Amino acid sequence: MATPCDLRFDCGRICLDLAATTGGAPAERLTGPDQLRAWLTGAGLVPRGTPLDGLDAAWVGRFRALRELVRRLVHDELRGRASDADLALLNSAAASGQPPAPRAVRTADGTLARALPGPPDCAGLLAAVARDAVGLLTDEAARAQLRQCAGESCTLVYLDTSRGRRRRWCSSEVCGNRERVARHRRRTTVRREQNGSAGQGPVPGAEKYSAEL
Repeated sequence: MATPCDLRFDCGRICLDLAATTGGAPAERLTGPDQLRAWLTGAGLVPRGTPLDGLDAAWVGRFRALRELVRRLVHDELRGRASDADLALLNSAAASGQPPAPRAVRTADGTLARALPGPPDCAGLLAAVARDAVGLLTDEAARAQLRQCAGESCTLVYLDTSRGRRRRWCSSEVCGNRERVARHRRRTTVRREQNGSAGQGPVPGAEKYSAEL
C-alpha cells in the first residue's frame, strides 16, 4: 500500500490531487491496484471499507490516462489556452459513466456513515474526477486560485486559498522545506567563500619585494 507521504490530498480539488500522483518524488505513485485503491479512499471518492473487487491493472491505466489529460489541461490553461481536442476528451470522460451516489447508513453503534449502494465501476469513478475537473476549469473564482508550485523541478498545481494568496509551494513540508534547505546551503557557501577571500591578505614583505624589483 502507498504510504501517506506518497499520496497527496492537499491540492484543493480531487482532480488536482489525482494530478499530484506524479510529477514529484517518487515520480509515479499509482504504481498498481493497491496504490489506486488507497488514492480512491484518501480522495473521498469511495468510503473506507467499500469493496473494490474489480479494481485491477486496467483501472490503473485508465486513471493514469485521465491524470495526464487533467495535468495537460490545467497547465495549458495556466499558460494560456487548452486545446479543443483535450476539452472534448475531458467532456467525454465526464459523460462516460455515472458517479456513485453515496447514502447515509446507520452503523451498529448508532452513528451515521457514508456508504455506496454497491461496488462502484471504473467509468463512474473516472467520471467523478472528470466532472470535478470540468467544474474547476469553468469556475472563474477557482481558476484565479490556481498556482504552480515554485519549487525547483516541481510541476504540481494547487488552489491557493491562503490569506493574501501568498502560498508558494504545493507543500510547505515538501517543496517549501527543500527550498529552505537549499537557501541555507547557498548562504553557507557564500559565507565560506567570503571568509576564505578575507583570509587571503597580502603576503608579509610583498610590498618591499615589489619595490625592490
